[in-house]
Amino acid sequence: MLWPWPLSTRHKRLFRLTSARWQRRAIFLLGGIGVGAAAVALAQLADLAQHAFTLLLARSRYAVLTVTPLGFMLSAYMTLRLFPNAQGSGIPQAIAARQLTDQAARESLVSIRIAIGKMILTLFGLLCGGSVGREGPTVQVGASIMFALGRVSPRRQPGLILAGAAAGVAAAFNTPLAGIVFGIEEMSRAFETRTSSLIIAAVIAAGLTSLALAGNYAYFGSSAMTLSRGADWLAVPACGVVGGLAGGLFSRVVIAMARGFKSPLGRAIKGHPLWFAFACGLAVAICGLVSGDTIYGTGYVQVKEALDHGTPLPQDFGVLKLLATSFAAISGIPGGIFSPSLAVGAGIGSNIAAFFHDAPLGAIMLLGMVSYFAGVVQAPITAFVIVTEMTDNHGMVVPLMAAALIAHFVSRMICEEGIYHALAKGFVERATRPREGEGR
Repeated sequence: MLWPWPLSTRHKRLFRLTSARWQRRAIFLLGGIGVGAAAVALAQLADLAQHAFTLLLARSRYAVLTVTPLGFMLSAYMTLRLFPNAQGSGIPQAIAARQLTDQAARESLVSIRIAIGKMILTLFGLLCGGSVGREGPTVQVGASIMFALGRVSPRRQPGLILAGAAAGVAAAFNTPLAGIVFGIEEMSRAFETRTSSLIIAAVIAAGLTSLALAGNYAYFGSSAMTLSRGADWLAVPACGVVGGLAGGLFSRVVIAMARGFKSPLGRAIKGHPLWFAFACGLAVAICGLVSGDTIYGTGYVQVKEALDHGTPLPQDFGVLKLLATSFAAISGIPGGIFSPSLAVGAGIGSNIAAFFHDAPLGAIMLLGMVSYFAGVVQAPITAFVIVTEMTDNHGMVVPLMAAALIAHFVSRMICEEGIYHALAKGFVERATRPREGEGR
């Protein structure tokens, strides 16, 4: 039936605005559901990949001397040839994509093709024993899904990429608050009033999808440990300083390697990236053998068992996990640093706990986790929120906040900028350099 009276110009304009608004909301909600499903799929497949690698170790622990370096070399080759810009964590690419305005440049960093390659090669890295995580890759996958859905509205794509990244963190860790805080503090470095409600909607959609598929859980289980005595609080500055120093050093090394050196060694690395990846994989394998096969993969199992049973991690776990994660991060293979960083921090906290005999071990491990992570990413609010949500321990909020802030300030003395934003600048420069040359 035809409309009984003609619409006025004002009503037509109102109809178009309302339709566009609901279309935008639908994109954020559908994107959130897609990101949540992708995050759960990647998490479950990552567990299978690590289990398969464990079976390999059970047959021959020395097999890593060939499997890991060759796996790193093959992963680097596939990244360079088939999925360029899929290397590393994926968070710098999402940050860079928000800063770019050219559609082709954005698509080179976040696209469905990149998302598929990111998932496949992250899983392959875990299958080979790489000290990598799946959470950073989930951020790039989430941003890619949102970017693909938002192609009909290019003006909204920075907000969509932000929402996809935030939803990725929320679904990967089952930490909705951390996802929102990560989007504000790390991805955008500002609170965007116009898109804040839509970002929250995307996080909710991703979180509900994750809950429906994987159930409700705290990433590291529930923990009620707190710092009970006054002397225990000395662990806060101790973890903050040590974690900040280690995190800042890690970031500085990774950033320097990404930017390259003008020395003969730097030129050799740049000219032979596959052999460099092989060497990094061999270094990871050696670290794994020295550690007693504890530093491969995300480090989640080792940390959770230590927290659940109140047992310290091996004394060399933190150092060897830091080295293995560093080699994986500079090798050029896809894989995140989120979970490995938390594992390194837990190892640091376990070492520091040896000086506080009567303090709860788990509480100091949490301080080490938040301190090292804050030192790496230089996002202290995200650090203490995510550790609080992952352990369901609200009694440690204040000491975690204090340790994160101390680590943040100490880290900035060594590395001027957080690792994600520093690496994002490189992607922006590479994406814009050819177009600048064409204009000359």
